[in-house]
Amino acid sequence: MSQLNTDRTSRKKSPVPLNIIMVQEVFQVGDIKSNADKIIDAAINAAAEGADLVVFPELALVGYPPEDLLFRRGFLDQVRHECQRIQHILKDAIGDSGVVFGLPYEHAGKLYNAALYLNKGIIKQFCFKQSLPNYSVFDEVRYFTPGHESSTIQVKGHTIGLMICEDVWQPEIVEHSIANGARAIIAINASPFHINKHEERIAILKSHANKFDLPIMYLNMVGGQDELVFDGDSLAVDRQADVVARGGRFEADAIKVVFDGKDITSSHPVAAEASSDAVTYKALVTGVRDFVRQNGFTGVVVGLSGGVDSALTLAIAVDALGADNVEAVMMPSRYTADISLQDAEGEANLLGVKYDVVEIEDVFDSFLSTLAPVFDGAPVDTTEENIQARCRGVLLMAISNKKGRMVLTTGNKSEMAVGYATLYGDMCGGFAPIKDVCKTLVYKLCRYRNSVSSVIPERVLTRPPSAELREDQCDQDSLPDYDVLDRILELSVERDMPVDEIVAQGISREDVLHVITLVQRNEHKRRQSAPGIRVTRRAFGRDRRYPITSGYRRK
Repeated sequence: MSQLNTDRTSRKKSPVPLNIIMVQEVFQVGDIKSNADKIIDAAINAAAEGADLVVFPELALVGYPPEDLLFRRGFLDQVRHECQRIQHILKDAIGDSGVVFGLPYEHAGKLYNAALYLNKGIIKQFCFKQSLPNYSVFDEVRYFTPGHESSTIQVKGHTIGLMICEDVWQPEIVEHSIANGARAIIAINASPFHINKHEERIAILKSHANKFDLPIMYLNMVGGQDELVFDGDSLAVDRQADVVARGGRFEADAIKVVFDGKDITSSHPVAAEASSDAVTYKALVTGVRDFVRQNGFTGVVVGLSGGVDSALTLAIAVDALGADNVEAVMMPSRYTADISLQDAEGEANLLGVKYDVVEIEDVFDSFLSTLAPVFDGAPVDTTEENIQARCRGVLLMAISNKKGRMVLTTGNKSEMAVGYATLYGDMCGGFAPIKDVCKTLVYKLCRYRNSVSSVIPERVLTRPPSAELREDQCDQDSLPDYDVLDRILELSVERDMPVDEIVAQGISREDVLHVITLVQRNEHKRRQSAPGIRVTRRAFGRDRRYPITSGYRRK
């Protein structure tokens, strides 16, 4: 009898290898029908290529993050309608191929961040996200109810653990999935970029592969969404913790993986590593491209000063949108140096954009004349400096209105932190590409961009930075050296380090207290600033939420 059982066991067929295609794609927030069309088209194409399972990112049907759209009844009705349309079309279009995609799903009066598994147009299973992130840029607890069960799906005899983003970072959730029979993990994600994010992903996936002795497939979306940018970088890690496939950065891709029941292989190339500066620059280009286009603008206007910040912003804009869709305007005053005029024109010529010079001297004089009776002989101070910046802001917005082109502001993170910017002046605009790029990183990104092709004159990178709003003005007249300033901001803003610990890093207490005081005093400016692309671990905006009015002062 035992021999008979052994014979039967030996004759039992192992499941055939499973062909999986992970679709790394842009899914715009709120454009539910277009997102559904992408899911349908990509699923049909993948099935034609022999895919047994086609996988799409977290909340692919609605984009990420949908925020308070999730509170609208009509929004959720559209989700349900498009989900049914996907089911209906795929029922007869992809044969026996399974499809997994993310969506918000209502069940028993609660809303879940869910993954839906379809086969032959039939809903086979829902997976609910268990670990809802409520930190940094995430506030999923505001919208979703957490799931409580680890989900596995059955695909042609294979048991696959299905997880949603944050879940795969939690070892206990992975363990529960394995206890339920999972022999491989697929995690669908909407994981926004920040510097060094790739290294963090690799570390956790390799750690899990080593600890649990199973392969992990990690799918991420791409594209810009307001302040966030998604870099793709989808990964397949085998049981030996080796990366066998990697999606491109900031571009659509289809990652093909084969699971044989024990491990995974792939013929998809492992995308080459790039320098941190190259990846960060590409993130900024992606963020500008998608924000401008998705908000319906035909192009952008950039105020050039001849300085490094506007030079970098112009280069990003041209790389994102093309030279024909970018216009540069130089607006000199009595304090503008000749070399600034020369360098601004040089930047515009190197990048091939339309370039205009619009003098502000007459406008500035008119303001001073009009205000003279009110000022009543008061001494000149920063008021006059700010008037110049606001003259420029009015002119840029006029050009924007007339030509239908969005104004890109040029302020960097160092300036936004300490308030070295003018409300309704140089802060005036619709989008702030380098808002989360500190001054020292601005120079590094300029050097990187020039290594691709020379677009920023060398003098711009070597002369002392100045706002040129008064005679012989230099940024370091009122601020610590940027190396020191940016280090303080990194430790204080991004790491929340106490004053004494920052001082212990070898920075003078006077500089630390001066900078922290400026950061606290200028919250009202940042609250009114244009949104900008998040590239660091903690950006100003949705990532860092401080009250404007506060009696708290760090000692």
